[in-house]
Amino acid sequence: MKRLVLAGAVISLFAANAAFAQSGNTLGTVHIAKKVMADGKPLTPGTYQVRLTNDAPKPGVGQAPDAEKYVEFVKGGKVVAREVATVISADEISKIAKGAKPKAGQVRAELLKGGDYYRVWINKGGSNYLINLPTGA
Repeated sequence: MKRLVLAGAVISLFAANAAFAQSGNTLGTVHIAKKVMADGKPLTPGTYQVRLTNDAPKPGVGQAPDAEKYVEFVKGGKVVAREVATVISADEISKIAKGAKPKAGQVRAELLKGGDYYRVWINKGGSNYLINLPTGA
């Protein structure tokens, strides 16, 4: 009986750690108001959880290895799309981005000038994650 209780406790501990690790990768929640493309597939308007993955595309020549990361768009607990996010530190963002920036812990989504791209901008943990999604317009 003691072994069963101990085994149950260990399994519960692993499950709690797995749930924490999964939620620890969450960058934020975003509402996308326009149909866009993510990883070459349509992403319909709606509200999505955006999660950071441990995967990164191969860096280009002269690019830092952590300059881009893959993110997942999750709806109803299911990954529905994956896309590349450009990662820019809080110190560097002012040199690159003009205009209003999301405050720490906030998400901003906007249609860019010309209507060809929809930008999801997440400011979390001292980093800015910029995801540019083509609208197909």
